[in-house]
Amino acid sequence: MKKDLDFIRKVQEEVPEVNRCYQCLTCTLGCPLAFTMDLKPHELLKHVQLGDKEKVLRASTCWMCASCETCATRCPNEIPIVKLMDLLRQMSVKEGKVTEQGPKINDAFLAAIKYLGRVHELALIIDLKRRTGGLFKLNPDEIRLAVQMFRHGKLKLLPIKIKGTKVMKKIFSQLEKQK
Repeated sequence: MKKDLDFIRKVQEEVPEVNRCYQCLTCTLGCPLAFTMDLKPHELLKHVQLGDKEKVLRASTCWMCASCETCATRCPNEIPIVKLMDLLRQMSVKEGKVTEQGPKINDAFLAAIKYLGRVHELALIIDLKRRTGGLFKLNPDEIRLAVQMFRHGKLKLLPIKIKGTKVMKKIFSQLEKQK
C-alpha cells in the first residue's frame, strides 16, 4: 500500500474530524447496509487515515451508504461519516475510480427516493441485487443478517408512507427534463 499524503490532506480539508476515529466499530454495528459493503464503515475510515487512496476510491462502501446518518448519530467522536461518503463518491467519479456497481447503486438509491420519498432498505437491497444480477445469489451471511435485522425491527417489509411524494416526483421530473 502506497500512502497518499495528498489524498489525506484533501480529505482532512473537507472532513477534519476523520482523524478522531479510534476504531470503536459503532458506525459499522449501527449501519443497516454494512453487510453489503466490501469495506465496512470503520474499515473505510482506517484506510482513509492510512492514505490508501486506491483501496478507498475503488471500494463499494461510499456507493452503498444510504446516508441515513445512523453512523454519525451514534459516533462518540461526532465524525460526519455521511459527509465523508459524499466526498469519496465525488473523488471516485473525478478520478475515474468508480466501480462497475457504483452507478447502479446510485440509480437504485435515487429510484427509492423518487418513488417513496425516502429510502426503504429492503426495497433498495432488492433493487440493487436486481440491477447487479445478484438477486438470486444471496449468500448465507446476508440471509442470516436480514433475518436478524427483521427480528429486531431494523428491516421493515413495507415502506413507511410519507407526505410529499408528489413533490419529490415533480422534482425528479424537472431534473430529467433538464438533462
